[in-house]
Amino acid sequence: MDSTTITAVLLGIVEGLTEFLPVSSTGHLILATELFGYDAAQWALFNVVIQLGAILAVVVQYWRTFWAVAMGLVRLEPLSLRFVRNLLAAFMPAAVIGLIFKHQIEGLLGSPLVVCGALIVGGIGILIVERFAKGGEPSGIGQLPLRQAIGVGFVQCLAMIPGMSRSGATIMGALAMGIERRTAAEFSFFLAIPTMLGASTIELLGQRHALAASTTGVGWNEIAIGAFVSFVVALGVIKLFVAYVSRKGFTPFAWYRILVGLAAGAWLLNA
Repeated sequence: MDSTTITAVLLGIVEGLTEFLPVSSTGHLILATELFGYDAAQWALFNVVIQLGAILAVVVQYWRTFWAVAMGLVRLEPLSLRFVRNLLAAFMPAAVIGLIFKHQIEGLLGSPLVVCGALIVGGIGILIVERFAKGGEPSGIGQLPLRQAIGVGFVQCLAMIPGMSRSGATIMGALAMGIERRTAAEFSFFLAIPTMLGASTIELLGQRHALAASTTGVGWNEIAIGAFVSFVVALGVIKLFVAYVSRKGFTPFAWYRILVGLAAGAWLLNA
């Protein structure tokens, strides 16, 4: 394999490992770019679009849930209707705010020191939520009240700061609102589908001409490889993550974030 293909595989592994963990996949991809000396601009589109592989992992892992919801929608079952309502309500804040502040958000993606700070702050936030949040009763996404779904959606907007973590923000926000751990994690997974589909679509549309002309330096072959690798890795991570946090909680991820943020920040400042 040439160096570009190896890079695609490595970044696909990073994406698959970190997308659904509360540690920030975007932050890790930015730090990986700095650590291994990749051209950040060259791989920017790749880093967004390979999230589609992680999305597919959610669809495959929870296909029975999505099938049941689809059949319920056909029959106009209230639980399925509320499931879709809650996902759409949670998605809208990020969609609106993301479009309004698109250029400012893109500016932050070029700052690895912002990632380090966000990793540390987010880790501290997880420790606080784990300490004080009261676990709710087990429930399904369709059983959540609309106000909680909207609240999770607004918390998700924190992830527009690279390093904060979309899954970390949504899961911790859900826990803080009294949503039970497993439901909080699964809500975060399902919410990733419209959120990351939207982000990937916008990026693809914005750079479609550059991709067609092969001027980005990273083409469809690399994107396909990265997406496939992220799919395979994420498929294993999702199942293990839900089982782990249901028993152990999120504290180890908080300390991991803090340590990585401190170590990466020290390295960047002394590089």
